[in-house]
Amino acid sequence: MPEQLTHALTTGLSAQVELTVTDADTAQAVGSGDVPVLGTPRLLALAEAATVAATTRDQPAGTTTVGTRVELDHLAPTAVGRTVVAHARLVEVAGRRLVFEVLVVEGDQTVARGRVERTVVDRQRFVDRVARTS
Repeated sequence: MPEQLTHALTTGLSAQVELTVTDADTAQAVGSGDVPVLGTPRLLALAEAATVAATTRDQPAGTTTVGTRVELDHLAPTAVGRTVVAHARLVEVAGRRLVFEVLVVEGDQTVARGRVERTVVDRQRFVDRVARTS
């Protein structure tokens, strides 16, 4: 994929998404533990959703991004009924590789922080390749 397809994706793009934790989001429900608090896999999905939201508007037509690497520190528990907000900011664009800093908070408390890398791909080519290997 030519690099000019990623020219609209510049550092500083950002977004936030929020989640009010339900029983379905807990470690018990997602199989990552036995406690009734926000499960790490669900927290990661929320952080990734923020990265997707940060680039969707400026993404070149016919492209999408796919997750390729994650570093996430889950620092504090979040109880059912509480609301967390995931913030993502694009901090590096290297060809098709996008690097985001992510921060998840509940009010003033940091729940998680880390980095998420995504790669810009031609959406149809990616889907076709997956279909051939299935």
